[in-house]
Amino acid sequence: MKDNILMHTPKELGYYFPAEFAPHEATWLSWPHKEASWPGKIDAIYPYYASFIKVIAQGEKVCINVADEKMKAFAMQHLEKVGADMGQIQFYLHPTNDAWCRDHGPAFLINPNAEQKKVIVDWGYNAWGNKYPPYDLDDVIPTLIGKEKNIPVFHPGIVMEGGSVEFNGKGTLLTSTACLLNPNRNPHLNQEQIEKYLHDYYGVDQILWVDEGIIGDDTDGHIDDTVRFVNEDTVLTVIEENKSDENYELLQTNLKQLKAMRLLNGKQLNIVELPMPDPVIYEDQRLPASYANFYISNHAVIVPTFQCKKDDLALQIISDCFKDRAVIGIDSTDIIWGLGSFHCLSQQEPAV
Repeated sequence: MKDNILMHTPKELGYYFPAEFAPHEATWLSWPHKEASWPGKIDAIYPYYASFIKVIAQGEKVCINVADEKMKAFAMQHLEKVGADMGQIQFYLHPTNDAWCRDHGPAFLINPNAEQKKVIVDWGYNAWGNKYPPYDLDDVIPTLIGKEKNIPVFHPGIVMEGGSVEFNGKGTLLTSTACLLNPNRNPHLNQEQIEKYLHDYYGVDQILWVDEGIIGDDTDGHIDDTVRFVNEDTVLTVIEENKSDENYELLQTNLKQLKAMRLLNGKQLNIVELPMPDPVIYEDQRLPASYANFYISNHAVIVPTFQCKKDDLALQIISDCFKDRAVIGIDSTDIIWGLGSFHCLSQQEPAV
């Protein structure tokens, strides 16, 4: 049965990648342990990371990849300290190189009408253009999870990261040329060829492109820092109000492109503008702080905040978009030193 499935593409078999705001069975995470990702600061992130897990676990299972029993015990100690519901948390002995499960974790696709209702796509992973070797452990995580859960795993054979793509669950995928067309990912493929992989292995019908990512983003412009679907025809997009800020023009370009887009039904996008936080600088480095890097769990939207006067406004704007969920800000000032936040750290497993 499984081998037979793998002779086709997910799209041919009716599978698709659901929107993040659709119901989840679980959230997958890889416990942070790489000191080089948070040099001099890794211990500071754990209370905030554990609080993030506590909120998710209030509405769904949380599955955490850990290297060994020692790391599991360390994680449990932090989770118990914040009062997380340990009955909702499961650990898997899957060693990783780093914590960015959005990018190295499994892409779960569903087809509610199929006998096999869920499949996994294991894209190639090269740590954002071979920036942070080694990444061999991260690269095999989706296949390990497929084996663990007895789910068929597709291998498209090209590099793709979860943070570079955004879905409305109705056939549309949003991405950025800055990332997907970067020669450090798939230099042998042009835009049309990459689109074919996106159609075939995410089960979508339409690819919409913006150009840019934000300054300080070492992923070369992931969409989850700039534009996010909040329902099938509405996006939140970050804008910079300060015209002298280096993000100003980049984000204005994206905004113009979003305004020109049409969905499959011919509708324009509803565009909600979200401010950028004040620049977050640490050790003379501008960090990719963005309120768009929120995570939509079953019962809450968890938003990174940055000890900034715009935090409350951003939370209010996001709350207005999610009437069915609590919107909870968690301080990400230390976490963002790793050059990512809550969305980058998590990958949803859809319910079906």
